[in-house]
Amino acid sequence: MCAAAEAHLDVMGISDHDTVAGWEEAANAVSCTGVSLVRGMECTTRYDGIDIHVLGILFDPADQAIRSHIAQMANSREIRARQIVDRLEQDFPVTWNDVVELAGDSRSVGRPHIADALVGRGVVENRSEAFERILHTSSPYYVPQIAPSTPEAIEMINNAGGRAILAHPKAVKRGKTVSDRTIELFAQAGLFGVEIDHRDNPVDARPALVKLAKRLGLARFGASDYHGAGKPNTLGEGVTDEAVYFSAINGTFLEVLHP
Repeated sequence: MCAAAEAHLDVMGISDHDTVAGWEEAANAVSCTGVSLVRGMECTTRYDGIDIHVLGILFDPADQAIRSHIAQMANSREIRARQIVDRLEQDFPVTWNDVVELAGDSRSVGRPHIADALVGRGVVENRSEAFERILHTSSPYYVPQIAPSTPEAIEMINNAGGRAILAHPKAVKRGKTVSDRTIELFAQAGLFGVEIDHRDNPVDARPALVKLAKRLGLARFGASDYHGAGKPNTLGEGVTDEAVYFSAINGTFLEVLHP
């Protein structure tokens, strides 16, 4: 939140993967930073063999389906992380203890912590290199995530009073991306919007995304996807239009937290 204030942002969203554990800490910083907070969660999903991220915002965290998703993903994420490390240990000087130590108090151990372990062992220079070379979906060390289908996650978010937004749909550097027809199916399932202004969507792919979003009635979102240390993303590099913001927060279960 302090970094958001330094970046002169009026509103910041927090959306960790498959957890709401960071909400309380962020909420406690609203009054002292002067930055409003949109609470959310980035849900890991799969569709047609592709890992797809769906951002859910301002939903009821006590909803039973939401709670079940968080618990199931925490369990499957650790199993997956262990499997990836088992594969990596065959070729690189990285261990599960390295990953756990770097994860610290995090309730969700995942690939970012594995990437940090690879950096710590000098295998790669930074997280970006780890994801592009060793932890990429095409890598022999990659293990697919066990996750709900994308339409199921969209329905879960909507039923909990939130808004569902498709994250970085044309992020080709991350692996295979979804087709326009698939995005249309997601829209029919209740998708509210799509991240267009995101560094992982190639600039030349964005005009077609804008056209598709307009045709499907999907709101256009921006996102910095800021992860703190380890990635080049900076807060505020991808922002959302004010009118879209107000339409997104209207009628949701949770309200935006203001200073």
